[in-house]
Amino acid sequence: MTVAPWRRLLAEFTGTALLVTAVVGSGIMASTLSPNDVGLQLLENSIATALALGALILIFGPVSGAHFNPVVSVADWFLGRRTHTGLTGRDLGGYVAAQILGAVGGSILANLMFDLPAVTWSTRHRAAGHLWLGEVVATTGLILLIFALARSGRAATAPAAVGAYIGAAYWFTSSTSFANPAVTIGRGFTDTFAGIHPGSVPGFVVAQLAGLAVGAGLLRALYPDVGQAADRVVVPTDETAVDQRPGSPAGHP
Repeated sequence: MTVAPWRRLLAEFTGTALLVTAVVGSGIMASTLSPNDVGLQLLENSIATALALGALILIFGPVSGAHFNPVVSVADWFLGRRTHTGLTGRDLGGYVAAQILGAVGGSILANLMFDLPAVTWSTRHRAAGHLWLGEVVATTGLILLIFALARSGRAATAPAAVGAYIGAAYWFTSSTSFANPAVTIGRGFTDTFAGIHPGSVPGFVVAQLAGLAVGAGLLRALYPDVGQAADRVVVPTDETAVDQRPGSPAGHP
């Protein structure tokens, strides 16, 4: 028995919304608690984001795969085409729409939680070549990590591994690792620590798509059979497969 499409889309919408809420909300809180220390603000923001992402993958992974990210979904569709695994074209359209709508909703929710206007367009300009390069690097690494885990049968470690990678990439990339077109769009709706000026969004999204292309190319070169693992990204969405894996409690990755 596979998970009903509406449940998968609801999981992608809700999970992405809560992820952006965590990113934006922790950024607002960090600015409030540490107003004069940008480094400490980034530390607080990155820790909260990494922990929230790991928890959200655990919650929604068994339903939708917990992609929460259009580049992950596109890679899943692209790499699985030859082996007829992963997302279908129709699934992909639904996932991307749910992720973008969820990201916008999550940003609005965070604004409202901190008694800000529901929508405050960000004034933080992030348009520069070195930032775009940072996004290429961050996205490439994320794609490599997720699909390498799936291909090697270690998808169950994704909550910790993906959370750790994103937390680290906050610090080793110049862009602070958005690595997610939906999250990038959502962060344009808040003029807070985590925001990005709407005019800077296209450049980031293009860089993320470039990172997707580089990551997919490297995966094909390193793991020629990676497409066979597309059904296990980030964790299985087939309830029977989840329940029947040796040593795995029912319903848990």
